[in-house]
Amino acid sequence: MWPWLEKIASACWDRVRRYSLTRRDEDNGGSGSGADADDLLLWSRDIARHAAGEFSFAVVQANEVLEDHSQVETGAASTFVGVYDGHGGAEASRFISNHLSAHIVRLAQESGTVSEDVVRNAFSATEQGFLSLVRRTHLIKPSIAAIGSCCLVGVIWRKTLYLANLGDSRAVVGCVTGSNKIVAEQLTRDHNASIEEVRQELRSLHPDDSQIVVLKNGVWRIKGIIQVSRSIGDAYLKQQEFALDPSITRFHLSEPLRRPVLTSEPSICTRLLRPQDSFVIFASDGLWEHLTNQQAVEIVHSSPREGIARRLVKAALKEAARKREMRYSDITRLEKGVRRFFHDDITVVVVFIDHGLLQEGNNASAPELSVRGFVDSGGPSTFSGLNSIS
Repeated sequence: MWPWLEKIASACWDRVRRYSLTRRDEDNGGSGSGADADDLLLWSRDIARHAAGEFSFAVVQANEVLEDHSQVETGAASTFVGVYDGHGGAEASRFISNHLSAHIVRLAQESGTVSEDVVRNAFSATEQGFLSLVRRTHLIKPSIAAIGSCCLVGVIWRKTLYLANLGDSRAVVGCVTGSNKIVAEQLTRDHNASIEEVRQELRSLHPDDSQIVVLKNGVWRIKGIIQVSRSIGDAYLKQQEFALDPSITRFHLSEPLRRPVLTSEPSICTRLLRPQDSFVIFASDGLWEHLTNQQAVEIVHSSPREGIARRLVKAALKEAARKREMRYSDITRLEKGVRRFFHDDITVVVVFIDHGLLQEGNNASAPELSVRGFVDSGGPSTFSGLNSIS
């Protein structure tokens, strides 16, 4: 068998094996991975290893179709985390989960290192790939032009955390002070029109468009339609060729698109991990809608590692219930679709940093493909194995 064909076959077999193990955990009610006993729309991987420590993962579904996708890929010297919060459908978030990490690995191998340029170019390649998919299919399925996704990515390599984001998912690090108190530090920037700085940025980029941001039903929206100013997808707000039929009122533009009103250019930052950096929370905006950064890191700091992502999701759901003067148990009995009126899909990945496991720069080779240690969320029954980085 040709080596490349053998790798593909191995990856496919690994996918089937991991899926069956996850299903067995769910069916037997195992606590390690699967549905929560109190909430059948919440499932988690309570604890697992990554290259520099442990991670915990949880998702709760609110929409009729889960629009969040996420992944943790880990190898001997590096860890990749991605949280993709879709809107309008799941196609964009699913596409990102299938392609973005592979682009980062390919570009890192070509350059021999991970860098901000590698991450930026991987985002660009993913955007172009999805727009190509839209171009091929939008005549058959016009609505795909209105599907997009926020995108939050973290890569840990050579004692450094590379972060990039589009939209309003968020990465927050928990820093331990000398008195063993925990302090939250937000590492990413929210690209949401509810923030005055984002509105000012949009107005400066579109000085001739008085409707670039519109207050609609008490919510600031770009062109009166969407809150996030950066995304993968949302082709109809980026290229005129993807204009939607005016009869689709939800996405109707009052005038033809003259130039893109959204961008896929990510905000990128690099952080040399410090001894006081204890963990990083990667989460879609559904978590941050109900918990502050400080509340989230205090829950992580004061609780056991195992099951901590699930605990954060439950804390957000309890707060969502409190706001509606409901009990937590009332929300857990709601069906998907109906639950969207009370909370969003929520994805949380908590990555603990065990500094003794971080590899020095000259001992860590550029990431490469392998078939080890991976978890992916695309729904309660779609945990699967996939190629990972090492």
